[in-house]
Amino acid sequence: MTTAQLYYLLNLLIYAGVDIIACLGLSQQFGVAGLTNFGFIIFQAAGAYTAAILSLPAASANGGFQSYIGGWNLPFPVPWIGAAIVGALIALPFTFLVGRRLRGDFAAVGLLVTAVMINLLVTNYRPFLNGSAGLSLVPAPLQGKYNPQGAGYQWAYAVAALLLAAGAFWLVQRVTESPYGRSLRAMRDNDIVADSLGKSLFAQRTSVLVLGGALAGLSGGVLVGYITTWSPGAWGYAETIVLFAAVIIGGAGNHRGAILGAILVPVGFEEATRYLPAFGPPGFVDDLQWVAIGLLVVIFLWFRPQGILPERRRIIGATNNIPNEDVVSLPGPLRASRGAMAASPDGPAARTSMQPAPFAGSPAAAARNDPVVLRTVDLTRDFGGVHAVAAVSIEVRRGTLTGLIGPNGAGKSTLLGMLAGTIPVTSGQVIYQGNDVTHVPAYRRARLGLVRTFQLASEFKRLTVMENLLSAVPGNRGDSLAGSLRGRRYWRRDEDAAIARARVLLERFGLSGYADTYGGDLSGGQRRLTEIMRALMTEPTMLLLDEPMAGVHPRLARQIGAQLLDLCAEGMTILMVEHELAIMDEFCDPVIMMAEGAVLATGTMTDLRARTEVVEAYLVG
Repeated sequence: MTTAQLYYLLNLLIYAGVDIIACLGLSQQFGVAGLTNFGFIIFQAAGAYTAAILSLPAASANGGFQSYIGGWNLPFPVPWIGAAIVGALIALPFTFLVGRRLRGDFAAVGLLVTAVMINLLVTNYRPFLNGSAGLSLVPAPLQGKYNPQGAGYQWAYAVAALLLAAGAFWLVQRVTESPYGRSLRAMRDNDIVADSLGKSLFAQRTSVLVLGGALAGLSGGVLVGYITTWSPGAWGYAETIVLFAAVIIGGAGNHRGAILGAILVPVGFEEATRYLPAFGPPGFVDDLQWVAIGLLVVIFLWFRPQGILPERRRIIGATNNIPNEDVVSLPGPLRASRGAMAASPDGPAARTSMQPAPFAGSPAAAARNDPVVLRTVDLTRDFGGVHAVAAVSIEVRRGTLTGLIGPNGAGKSTLLGMLAGTIPVTSGQVIYQGNDVTHVPAYRRARLGLVRTFQLASEFKRLTVMENLLSAVPGNRGDSLAGSLRGRRYWRRDEDAAIARARVLLERFGLSGYADTYGGDLSGGQRRLTEIMRALMTEPTMLLLDEPMAGVHPRLARQIGAQLLDLCAEGMTILMVEHELAIMDEFCDPVIMMAEGAVLATGTMTDLRARTEVVEAYLVG
């Protein structure tokens, strides 16, 4: 190998290390947490500028041809450490952009616009970082002791870059394979549902932005130490697209895929285009490179959206090959319906004799001083002047399965959303266990034991059934960034206890054979059961169920109803919206009737059928 070939190889290795670190940071944000950060290049640029001004002497040195803030001439490895720290710190302002105000596509556009604005600021304000000319003559690490142009130095730099890439991989794997990583993936699949299960979206987005920002900043510090120059032209928004292409092509959600993508796209593909013969007008080949990268992304999104190395399935329980049928047989003995018990000569005695043993975490020992668990006072929600819910005042008593019925548009789902905190209240109060929770966010209400399910199927599609259940467990020591970094030994006992609870529920609801099936591959009835089990894993005091029998086989619907009665007998309180009146008649007492956003009547289904206004509003036909 010639000297030129050796230096070319080392150059590729160093760039590979830098791109791997950056792609791993983006993989954590986009692939794992679902945060489409089109401003990712800002963090790498911040790290590069930080490492540069920490390494450079004062601006008056070298004839003062550069103008920049700082210039501390600090020794290695302080510039690299500073680059990672600043990359993390600069993420904090962004959390208020994407964590509180903007989500999804709006957050992606907001971050992209921010990246463009910051680039324009740095380009046009020369005293800050030397404007469009950028910073040059950045001292290489340890260049006073070693010759940066020597082969030995180049080898050491390549090894350092690759070791840092290996460390970055270890870091993101440690987080991703922890309970906290599971919560991040749940947020990626459905952030509203994750919020309703007690996950603080703001805290999770903050941590993932900070972690990804630190890795991006470190990659910028390593890069600027090697190329010894940095300017706004090196970090246009198009550079973020290259990193996204690497993560998508390699496999979003799989950090090994991010490494493969970093090698194939920023290093391999861009290097390969250097060997294309020049043709067309000046710069045409360079522009064609961006077109080719865009086409690669489109092709993969169309034909293989999971990438070359798809995200792997996490196997936690044993998998059985059971047909994916919609009808599930729940194990017995089950509680008889209210109608059957009323007809039984034993009555309430028979009900008690069939009560199963409470599952782990049952709220049966909850305080029972106040028989009313939840009450609302003149609760109102307006949408553009339309009263979706108008001055609703209801009470839900402890240990009851209370029904909520009404025609389409009556405001039932809106009311449930207001009770759970997923829909803000226009006026009125929500009192839960004696406390005013009207302005308490949804995730805090869930932590207080007030948990909801949703009208449409809301399972985490790319999590297995077991993971769906484990994602809802409160208090797992590994369900935080700090806890995940402490490792498996720190949180393993909590995880084992959660798995044991989940297996009890899977057995109880007849889905043990589907523990390792993706939530998105389940049938309608199985998805509803998974949502109910997941809600139960939060150890709720009260469940808000929004049409849990919708699209479910009638036999399974009756079995679910019987299971809900069992839960109420164990001390839980349930408020259930349901359109199937036969289910309400059989299992719910009392039943609340809504029409046009207001409560029309409350009582048993027999009572409601006897009231003319109820019949006219809903029950006719």
